Amino acid sequence: MAQMSFSLILLSLTTILSLLIPALNAQSAPAPAPSGPINITGILEKAGQYTTFIRLLNQTQAGNQINNQLNNSNEGMTVFAPTDNAFLNLPAGTLNKLSAQQQVQLVQYHVLPKYHTIENLQTVSNPVRTQATGQDGGVFGLNFTGQGNQVNVSTGIVDVPIYNAVRKNFPLAVYQVDKVLLPVEFFQAKAPAPSPPALNGTKSNSDDDNKAPDASSPANGSGKMSLGFGLVSGLWLMLCYLV
Repeated sequence: MAQMSFSLILLSLTTILSLLIPALNAQSAPAPAPSGPINITGILEKAGQYTTFIRLLNQTQAGNQINNQLNNSNEGMTVFAPTDNAFLNLPAGTLNKLSAQQQVQLVQYHVLPKYHTIENLQTVSNPVRTQATGQDGGVFGLNFTGQGNQVNVSTGIVDVPIYNAVRKNFPLAVYQVDKVLLPVEFFQAKAPAPSPPALNGTKSNSDDDNKAPDASSPANGSGKMSLGFGLVSGLWLMLCYLV
């Protein structure tokens, strides 16, 4: 009888401890840290090989704009990140020839103001507007074609496949591209400004100078001289006759 009571006591203690130990562990374990705001440059720095693109994001303040929009929008964003080799393969002096505004447009041209998966990019309506759209009246759109898991992006100047997803979780997708996406708008000549309209009622001096004189009309005063000469001649003849 005593042995049975001891066994029951041990069983009760074991049961109580099995309930208490998980609860104690749960209280002592640190709470998971809340996820911080998304930072595009931090993502690229962690991935590596995007030093030049990160520099442009910082210089143009486009990185801050992306971060602010990501953390204050429900649409998400898509970034095409050129590698350092992509910038090295540009013709010498390409970036230096761009104005400050064009550098901003170049970075924004690599950003879509909406989150897209690889599958989405195969069904979008081309051209897809970028963050650079609307500046200087340019379209600044990208065209996407593809099949399966392979998608190509084209600017009209550059055509390159999307090789790798650096980040693909909503609200931000970041895809690696091995060429810098150069917008066709940078290579189009602007139309010359229209000439100012002529003022109403204004005549050109050349028109007056080139106007031929009317042959039928006599020169100024020539008619009066002819009439006077005729009268004098008539009077002279009459005097000669009378004398």
